[in-house]
Amino acid sequence: MGRKNGKIKVKLSAMAKREERWALLFVAAPAIGFLLFMLWPIIFAFLTSLTTWTGAKGFAGMLDRFCGFDNYVKLMTDTKFWKTVLTTVIYLIGIPVGMILGLTLAMGMNKKIPGVRVLRTMYYIPVISSLVAVSILWAWVYNYDYGLLNVIIKTLTGMHGPNWLGDEVLIKVSMIIFMVWKGLGTSIILYLAGLQNIPRSYYEAAMVDGANGWQQFRNITLPLLSPVTFYIVITTLIGGFQVFVEVQVMVANGGIGYSAATIVFYLYEKAFESYQLGYASAIAIILAIIIFIITLINFKMQDKWVKTID
Repeated sequence: MGRKNGKIKVKLSAMAKREERWALLFVAAPAIGFLLFMLWPIIFAFLTSLTTWTGAKGFAGMLDRFCGFDNYVKLMTDTKFWKTVLTTVIYLIGIPVGMILGLTLAMGMNKKIPGVRVLRTMYYIPVISSLVAVSILWAWVYNYDYGLLNVIIKTLTGMHGPNWLGDEVLIKVSMIIFMVWKGLGTSIILYLAGLQNIPRSYYEAAMVDGANGWQQFRNITLPLLSPVTFYIVITTLIGGFQVFVEVQVMVANGGIGYSAATIVFYLYEKAFESYQLGYASAIAIILAIIIFIITLINFKMQDKWVKTID
């Protein structure tokens, strides 16, 4: 240990120096990963969005096609793009529906009833199942001629069911139902964990004070589940703006009149079917900005409604 310019300088031992090097090595791994797989792709996508690059002639071809912010100006008047934005927002209706169903089922599964573990497993199976596989399965369920849903409707009513994936309105309803079903298991598991983390003594004290079931739910359960709700809102919003596989697998060409297409589906078409990589990158940047703004708003507002157990 020595003193230099009035500051105490600690001399590290050989072992401490070795540990410091290992620590820096472990820190460097995620830092390098972020630079290579997050920061650089974002920068590259932005630079590409300033061009009309089609992928031809490599990076040299991209430099020859610089167009400034023309792609962004074009996006502002692109009716097809704004239609996909509206459709994506409509799909987000499934988020509160899924959260309400998830909380309701979680409260039921939080009770000691026979076979509850089997129920939990059954509801979580769609989450771990291949999205492509279950999308194909639901496309068969919605099939107009011999789909399971229309077979049930015809058996119960004697009338043929509607064309679920062939109508501009019903196709959105069908996609929302599928997305709610696919994500329900995650909401149930998270809410179930949150419910089991609430001390039983809170409910006992409320019952002593004469609180009924609804009052306990409103003043204890909902506030103390707010961190879980906040997490679900953030993750499902981010995922909701990136819906792609469901549309790609279940309907052809984005559905009738492009009624089922989402922002990411439109991005995919522009990038890998029309080879307008610059325009597709501009869509990706706009999408990233939308997600960032919505996430930021949620984080700014969390202090007003997110409660924690003291």
